[in-house]
Amino acid sequence: MIDTGDTAWVLISAALVFVMTPGLAFFYGGMVRSKNVLTTIMQSFFIVAMISVEWVILGYAMTFGTDINGFIGSLDKIGLAGVGLNVLENGTIPELAFVAFQCMFAVITPALITGAFAERMRFAAFAVLILLWAIFIYNPMAHWVWGGGFLSQLGALDFAGGLVIHILSGVSGLTICILLGKRRGYGQFAMLPHNLPMTVLGATLLWFGWFGFNAGSALGANGLAANAFVTTQAAAAAATVSWVLVEWYRNGKPTILGAASGCIAGLVAITPAAGFVKPMPALAIGLIGGIVCYFAVAVLKEKLGYDDSLDAFGVHGIGGTWGSIATGLWATTEVNPAGADGLFYGETHLLFAQVVSVIVAYALAIVGTYILFQIVSHLMKVRADETEEIAGLDIVEHGERGYASAMMAGSPIAASLENSSEMLANTILSTQKE
Repeated sequence: MIDTGDTAWVLISAALVFVMTPGLAFFYGGMVRSKNVLTTIMQSFFIVAMISVEWVILGYAMTFGTDINGFIGSLDKIGLAGVGLNVLENGTIPELAFVAFQCMFAVITPALITGAFAERMRFAAFAVLILLWAIFIYNPMAHWVWGGGFLSQLGALDFAGGLVIHILSGVSGLTICILLGKRRGYGQFAMLPHNLPMTVLGATLLWFGWFGFNAGSALGANGLAANAFVTTQAAAAAATVSWVLVEWYRNGKPTILGAASGCIAGLVAITPAAGFVKPMPALAIGLIGGIVCYFAVAVLKEKLGYDDSLDAFGVHGIGGTWGSIATGLWATTEVNPAGADGLFYGETHLLFAQVVSVIVAYALAIVGTYILFQIVSHLMKVRADETEEIAGLDIVEHGERGYASAMMAGSPIAASLENSSEMLANTILSTQKE
């Protein structure tokens, strides 16, 4: 029978997860240069609409339709056919509530990718690539893990999306940013965030919405939801502290951007494990996650030289990888009888399943994204040219300015002033380090 309390919690959680994508828009929007703020926000905002339409028509059917050989859901639920007010199988909520909740997951996943290629992709190409990615990469992976597919049959655990959401989006973002190439001037002058208060507001909205993301995945107002709520808070807090401390030690100053990034890293790391681990392991997962993601952003990116604009891979790809492996270490049936015991509780199979699933997620993200990118690049121009990058994509792509005071936005003089200020900021930073 339908339980009204469980239904209310899942619907509220769906609304919390919805807030995460506009929150992501602010988080990313504050980190880009002012001439690209609207473009960055528009990408996340448009995804909310486009992927919601795709989810109702096709996505839910592909993900949660009747399983076909462990590979994909059948189209028996296309257009939500047969999905009504009836109770979800083996659940206590209407299936439509589950549809709404999962829709918000499908929405935010491709939005995370946009941080990797910020400030240099044309809007038309972005829209086509993201739509194809949702259909041919997200939907199959979600089915493999959550819809009864072969990874689920293998025994892989992913409570709220470490494999399906964070690894998939982070690795796909890395693939796109490499194929697209670096931003003009990357590595030559500093490309500093133009509005850190906006970024912190976005991080706060993400942290807030993440309680629906993780605790809502219990699909009921119950003890498992409470456990996921506490483990989420513990990991986010621990990662914030560890990132700031490492940054402070290495650079001599603790930054608010580092604190916000550490918070997201901890939230990412705990996502696959939130409903399977106890609070103390959650602290460890967050603590290690903050450190690992910091070095991925501060060291690995510099060593390898790729231009992951807003660190989608460094935070989501690396954080999701660590969290998925950590689930295989600390998961316990004492928390969730429907899960499994990890390595630290005497079992090895779960860790094996998690490692295999991580490899599958990386392979799908890299190969699938590469193929889709090549298809789109043959259909239309993907990369903004040099003059468009100098002018800024806000005015070039959307004919708008983010700030009324930017009267000369898009002009050669404004571009020269912006580049000069970036070069000056870079000189100041270098002097401080010396």
